[in-house]
Amino acid sequence: MSDSQSSRSPRFTHWMAFFVFATITMGATIEANNNPKIQYDEYEQPIERDAKTLSYEKYAVVCSIITFVVTLIIVIIHLSGVLSMFFVGTKIEGFMCFILAGLWAGIVAIVSNPRHGIAIDELNGITNGNIYYFSWAGFICSITLLVSYLRSAFSVDLAGEIKNRSARLQYWSLYLAASLVVMGSSANIFDEDCSSGIQSKSYCRRTKFGIAMGAAGTVMSLVIVAMKIATAKAPFLIEALFAFLLMVCGGFEVAFVTSHQGPGAPLGNLYYFSWIAFLSTFMLFASCLEDYNAAKAMNTGNEPTDSEIQVEDLDDTI
Repeated sequence: MSDSQSSRSPRFTHWMAFFVFATITMGATIEANNNPKIQYDEYEQPIERDAKTLSYEKYAVVCSIITFVVTLIIVIIHLSGVLSMFFVGTKIEGFMCFILAGLWAGIVAIVSNPRHGIAIDELNGITNGNIYYFSWAGFICSITLLVSYLRSAFSVDLAGEIKNRSARLQYWSLYLAASLVVMGSSANIFDEDCSSGIQSKSYCRRTKFGIAMGAAGTVMSLVIVAMKIATAKAPFLIEALFAFLLMVCGGFEVAFVTSHQGPGAPLGNLYYFSWIAFLSTFMLFASCLEDYNAAKAMNTGNEPTDSEIQVEDLDDTI
């Protein structure tokens, strides 16, 4: 590919990846919709799917088909030097990035909900890996495309702004997003399994702990993120204290929630995002500790040594 073509197509690789993810998701959702898995109640009787679940399945199929067609057309446009001049970097591309990001946010929310049974069953385990993993891959790809477009079209470097705005803001933002997923997933599990009395008291207590941990993490991280965005900094002692508390509590959360008897034991949103939240708090506390040691070393280096004090005394005497 020539330099002129690569400059006209800065997102060609991302569009190609999005096309692949959309193709796999489309095929998997169509197959799952045509051959649904039969679920049974406690009396071993088949559960009929309600109209709402069917509508959600159709939404996932339609959105994946739309994305497949759109990304295929966009890939063809990128392969044409003439057509790419009317699309790459224009408002049309930005509009398509925005629309597709919204559509795939809806797809991820639907297929990751155990109520619908599309990619996750009632036990919160992944039943269809292609739908689950590639829907998340498509959503991340759509966000990457949107960020890349904003960076090139309006010189808005979101990643750079977040990184330069304040230290550790990206980690706090990641923890905020993970905590929201943990809280929402735990609340769905509690509403489905514990409210109806299906699960044991131990299971439900662990689920409540996941809800509480997700809510506390959301509030605390939101406070830090808001202070960093508003003032470009946050009190270091508060930030370090929050990071330490969340890291310790997060260790208990992954131990209880993702264990064999916990609601996050099956591979799913609760399992993955519980570990993402814990690892992000570990990185936060490590970063705070590194900054503290750097500041301590700097202050120690600025203190005058004994030899320097003696020389100054001798100079004063002379």
